[in-house]
Parts: sequence; C-alpha cells; structure tokens
Amino acid sequence: MGSTWGNQLKISIYGESHGKAIGVVIDGFPAGFRPDMNFISREMKRRAPGTSKLTTSRKEEDLPELLSGFYDGITTGAPICITIYNQDMHSKDYEGLRTVPRPGHSDYTGQLRYRGYNDIRGGGHFSGRLTAPLVFAGALCKDFLKQSRKITIGSHLYQVGSIADLPFDPTSVKAAQLEKLQGETVPLLDETLLPQIIEQVDSARMELDSLGGIVECAIIGAGEGIGSPMFQNVESRIASLLYGVPAVKGIEFGLGFDFAGKKGSEVNDCFMLQEDQKIGTKTNYNGGILGGITTGMPILFKTVFKPTPSISRKQDTLNIKTGLEENLEIHGRHDPCIALRAPVVVEAAAAVAMMDLYLEAYGYDAG
Repeated sequence: MGSTWGNQLKISIYGESHGKAIGVVIDGFPAGFRPDMNFISREMKRRAPGTSKLTTSRKEEDLPELLSGFYDGITTGAPICITIYNQDMHSKDYEGLRTVPRPGHSDYTGQLRYRGYNDIRGGGHFSGRLTAPLVFAGALCKDFLKQSRKITIGSHLYQVGSIADLPFDPTSVKAAQLEKLQGETVPLLDETLLPQIIEQVDSARMELDSLGGIVECAIIGAGEGIGSPMFQNVESRIASLLYGVPAVKGIEFGLGFDFAGKKGSEVNDCFMLQEDQKIGTKTNYNGGILGGITTGMPILFKTVFKPTPSISRKQDTLNIKTGLEENLEIHGRHDPCIALRAPVVVEAAAAVAMMDLYLEAYGYDAG
C-alpha cells in the first residue's frame, strides 16, 4: 500500500471510508511552531461533505483529534498524529460490489491488487474520504509556509462542466487575491458564473449523472532556486501528491498542453530586472518553474478531475461470478461534481510538496 510520501517531510495516511477512523502521521515537521488552529479548522470545513445540495449528503464534522506531536499548542518535533473519526456511514449501500463492480471505479482493480481482501465499503482506502487527513497536513504546512516564508497558496475553479472561469494573471497573482479565494465556498475569479455553475451541477444531479472540472492553483512567494533536476523537480513532487487524490486524471504547469501549438519565440520567458531589483521574467508561460527549479515567479498549475464515477443512472457492467453483463444502479451518497470540493485538496497537496522542498532547501531548523 503506497500511502507514505515525502523526503524531508513524510506523511502517512491511514484508514478507510467506512472504517472507525481515518488520519495522518506527519514526520519531520519542525519543532517550535504554533499553528493557527482556527485556520486549520476552516480548511477542514472547506473540504467537509454535506455542506450543500451540490455535495454528497454524508454528514461528517471532520474534527481532528491531535494524538501526538503537540505540547501546549506548539509542535514538539515528534511525529504528529491526528485521527478523524467516521460517523455517518451507510455501509449496506456497497454490498455486492465485489461481484458487480462499478464502472469507472476501483472496485475491480482493488480486488485484483489485494486478492479480494480490500475493504470495499465506500471505496475503502481508495475513497476521496482519505483527502480529509491530507487537508489537515496541507493546512498545517500552508500555515507554516505563510508564517515562516510568506508563501501563499490558493486556487479557484477554472472549469466546471462546460463553464470556464477566467485564468490567473500569470505574472501578477497577489496574496490578497488567493486569501480571498480561500474564503469562498465556490472560489471563482468571475463570480457572475456562480448561478450558471449551480444550475449545471444541479441539472446533472437531477439527471442522476455527474460533472468533471479543473482547479487552477497558484503558489506565490516561494522564491527562486528551490527544486532539483530530473526526478526531484518541483513539478514531479507536486504532481506525485496530486495523483494520489482520487479522480485526478491530469496536471499541467504553466501553458501545459498549449505549448504544443506554439513556437519558442512565442513562449520563452525572457528575463528582466524587476522594480525591486530582483531578476524575473516578462512572461510566465512556464508556470514559475524552469529545469524543475523555481524562478521566483508565481508557480501555476491546473488539475483536472473526472466526473464522479459513482452515479445513480443505470450502467452496464459485468457480473464477475456469472460472466454475464448486468445493469447496475448505484445507491448511496455521492458528489455530483467532485471538483467543487477539490480546491482545498489541491492546495493541501501543493503545500505539503512545497514544505518538503522548503525543508530540503533551507534545512530543518530554518524558520
């Protein structure tokens, strides 16, 4: 089970969707830091289910119980362990999925990998429920990076279904803009799009279907010279965490796949001396990263989430025991659009990755 990640900062996520609890162990976090627990609580609520009719009706408070690594509200340097107890489970909704697996889900591949011993209730360890402890780890790292290095991470819904938001300005993303987005239930640069998004998501829900989406994330203040070439570059570290998030199917940095239709003369980021006498680039098509190393410009990337595979509409699947095709009607509680709750998860993954890179660049005792 590949549920441990990191070099200097290591996280290990445990639990299942319908098990007793889920949680995370964070090893390597610096001692002497007093986190803003109100900020962490707000981040947890951003991801929590059951907040509106546009999300799953499963009700979970997602209150983390701190088991170790803190004393008088300050990190001790010991491994930080938190547990989040599951409360609202309808496990009977998942009986029979070993025999008749859901299309687009991990029911079948999970059985292949673990010889049928995997916990299939609610998706088990494959569930998006496991992003709750990731968000805790990310919120802790995000708070540290902001307090210690003035690094700010924020995101918005770049696309939901067929509705596209405005993109970030690649050269002038501001901390105040990102912090404002963190406080929005549906973070958008063009807020006039909200009624259309609500209508489209609700329409998909009423049709027993689901929608995909894209989250655009920005990291500012990271400075220059962080990261390494080849296999420890900034892109690979961020992407490796994001690909651990259920439903993520693609990531692009800067222009990403749009580079294919451009000429070098159109998209090379030319260097310049900025007003503060620091070296920057006139454009930021590469998303703040060259050779796997930060340039000092805003780090920008987009993450695409596929439509929720668990939909109530009848679908064709295979009965593994009989070898015959059957119609499957999925019961249970599922998001009509996973992407709506994804911005804080994307930010969390980015924060954990940047924290690991920060400790590698500046050392364990840097603050």
